[in-house]
Amino acid sequence: MSTLTKWVLDPMHSEVQFKVKHLLISTVTGSFKSFEGSLETENTDFTDAKIWFSLEVNSIDTNQEQRDGHLKSADFFNADVYPKISFASTEFTKDEENYKLVGNLTIKEVTKPVVLAVEQGGIADDLYGNTKAGFEITGKINRKEFGLSWDGVTESGSIVVGDDIKLLINVQFAKQA
Repeated sequence: MSTLTKWVLDPMHSEVQFKVKHLLISTVTGSFKSFEGSLETENTDFTDAKIWFSLEVNSIDTNQEQRDGHLKSADFFNADVYPKISFASTEFTKDEENYKLVGNLTIKEVTKPVVLAVEQGGIADDLYGNTKAGFEITGKINRKEFGLSWDGVTESGSIVVGDDIKLLINVQFAKQA
């Protein structure tokens, strides 16, 4: 009989980043500073794990206060009305070394399935005897599919913000007793 193991996200050793093209010539990197998540699994290799994740839109940080304010506004995330972005897994499978994570991403009450690539960094005990598991999650979403449809065009016709958002998430989970 298998036993269910719960793991909780360690925010001190995790980061959620995104990259988007600006004027289609350079990339802006941003992050979210406040998030939480958990993972429940019956298997030591994490296959079939149930993963849940949520982040605070108001914690967005692109190193530019005015741009952050615009992203929090109704033009983009509308953080006052939709303060959280959430994800719930529907499938977590392993193909030799790598994992595929499938789940439902919800932004501004728009829920769509997404497929993310996952690389496991390993499992180790920290200085305090806590067992940790690390993962790097990557993927790409189209912002417009989630209602982030603001478009700016310069006088010369250049698009200000690209549609594709690259996700780069490094997470560490702590095994719960």
